[in-house]
Amino acid sequence: MIKGEPRTVREALTTRRFLFSAWPWRAYAHLLGTPMIAFLAVLPLTVPATPWLVVAAGRTASMPWTIVLLLVLVGGLLLAAALPWVAAPIARLERRRLRLVDGRPLGEPPRGPLKYAESATWRAVAYLVLLVTVGALLSVATCGLLLFLALLVGSPYLVDGTSQVTLGFTTVTTQDAAIPYAVAAGVALLLSPYPVAFLVSAHGAVARVLLRDDSAPLRAELVEVARSRARLVDLFETERRRIERDLHDGAQQRLVGLTLRLGLAKVDLPPDSPAYAELTAAHDEAKELMTELRELVRGIHPRVLTDRGIPAALGELADRAPIPVSVRSDVPGRLAAPVEAIAYFVVAEALTNVAKHSDATAATVSASREPGTLVLEVSDDGRGGADPARGTGLTGLADRAAVVGGRMLLSSPPGGPTVVRVELPCI
Repeated sequence: MIKGEPRTVREALTTRRFLFSAWPWRAYAHLLGTPMIAFLAVLPLTVPATPWLVVAAGRTASMPWTIVLLLVLVGGLLLAAALPWVAAPIARLERRRLRLVDGRPLGEPPRGPLKYAESATWRAVAYLVLLVTVGALLSVATCGLLLFLALLVGSPYLVDGTSQVTLGFTTVTTQDAAIPYAVAAGVALLLSPYPVAFLVSAHGAVARVLLRDDSAPLRAELVEVARSRARLVDLFETERRRIERDLHDGAQQRLVGLTLRLGLAKVDLPPDSPAYAELTAAHDEAKELMTELRELVRGIHPRVLTDRGIPAALGELADRAPIPVSVRSDVPGRLAAPVEAIAYFVVAEALTNVAKHSDATAATVSASREPGTLVLEVSDDGRGGADPARGTGLTGLADRAAVVGGRMLLSSPPGGPTVVRVELPCI
């Protein structure tokens, strides 16, 4: 929609080109449709309202007042039960008809079976009651007034000069006497789009309030939460990469240089001197520290994952595992960086759990890409009986998967085998 173009008939009323736009005709269409929709709504209600119709027809004059009261109560109960069933389709129809005078989105109508306990159901009932009473009366009266003005415009052609013609509030006998009324009615008809637009604007405002979608703000909040979570994941991955780069290019290189210097210093000392023994111990400790730092850097963000993707990274995990691990991977191409990182650390943590708690002698890792989903499975031949309630490891796996909107499934009967299946959405 072009910027600045009115989205509602109320906004169009404030523009100079209102009379020369499509909005007056849309307002007329909405006005004419109201009594028709009200008539369609009343028809099915005549059956449950039969006890009330009997009372209203005066056929209860000879009946005891208890019977009259019973008819009124039965009619009320039948109407209360039937109104939601009539209001639901009328509400859906009115949502579409509202687009004539209000182009703003209203949200999706409630889906599923009708529920009496929902507030949306009774708001639709309230709208139906207003539609068949106030809405229908105002629309019929306005349509009647417009028809009367149209008759006044044509009144000069109805006068033959011999008989009197009643114009509602006066009578005329000649065309000259009818012309002023026709001119005034013509001017009123030309200006009628303004009051008609105001009337249907008020009707649309009531419809928007009563037929709104309560879940729309909640859905918008959930979408925003999902977007903010995705932004946090990206930010976390960026920070993880920065830390890995700083450690690899800074601290690790300096530690390598220190190890080399300690090794060169050992060459200049006699092997049987006390300084040589201390330097050897320092040299060994520096090498162990360098190994630990290398493992830490790899754990922060493995280089193979960045360079070659998830299949190669899973192979590296299998090589480093303390038990034999076979890998089956069918993941063509690269995935989004957050998805690859989550997949890697999910498998790494699952293999750590296998090594620590399952008493397994072998494990299998499989990765496959289904339409829109990366599926990871880690199985082992251990003793089974894994329970998320007994520790935070499996809960951590589920939390990692949930970060990108995925889920974790677990099968671990006593005696094994244990299968952890993780599904991550991917494009």
